[in-house]
Amino acid sequence: MTRDQDGRSTRWDDHRAARRAELVSAARKTVHRGGPGVSMDEIAAAAGTSKSIVYRYFEDKAGLRLAVSSAVVADMRDALARAAEDAPTPLGGLRAMVRVYLEMIEQSPQVYWFVTRTSIAGVEPDDRDAGPGVVGTPEAPLSAYLDSVIEIVARPFAELAGVSDDVAAAWAAGAVGHVRGAGEWWLAHREAGTTAMTREELTEHVTLWLWQGPVGVLHREPAGATAGSHPTHHDTRGIHA
Repeated sequence: MTRDQDGRSTRWDDHRAARRAELVSAARKTVHRGGPGVSMDEIAAAAGTSKSIVYRYFEDKAGLRLAVSSAVVADMRDALARAAEDAPTPLGGLRAMVRVYLEMIEQSPQVYWFVTRTSIAGVEPDDRDAGPGVVGTPEAPLSAYLDSVIEIVARPFAELAGVSDDVAAAWAAGAVGHVRGAGEWWLAHREAGTTAMTREELTEHVTLWLWQGPVGVLHREPAGATAGSHPTHHDTRGIHA
């Protein structure tokens, strides 16, 4: 290949990557406005192009969903990492990560459901834009996201509690699942109007539940404390700081 040919190839690859990113961004915005059931025609219109052009960059709707999922979970992972790094204490990091997660799913619940209940969990059977064999789309983006977040959560816990990496990772996996489950319960009930709990209230509740569980086991309360007593001064200051 000549140098000119190589240069043209590189420019084409860059153009194709940029165009894919534009289409993914358009899809996210369309889902945000119209919900997980938006059609490929709607996504193409939002991108200012035709459905046939979209199919040049993505094999089918499942492929576009997978690309959207990868972008969304990467953004969430980066936001959680920054929250953990900027926090002055392990407890502060835990609270910050819970808050960031809930903020992100609240800001765009339609995109969140699109990622976790369609592209990840599988394509709906009545999806007219889905091609054959797309049900049960691989869970690669979500799995990679969960694994990376578990690592983020485990590091400060291991440092604080002085436990092995395995123990820290096991706790972190449970913590991530707990936060996700509580967040999805809250999001669904908030949309249905069946809970008055605010995002900040849930942030504090979840942080407290996660913190007092492992820390209460590993750092015994002073002699004479009862199961119903208040947290130690250290815990109280950290939780409400």
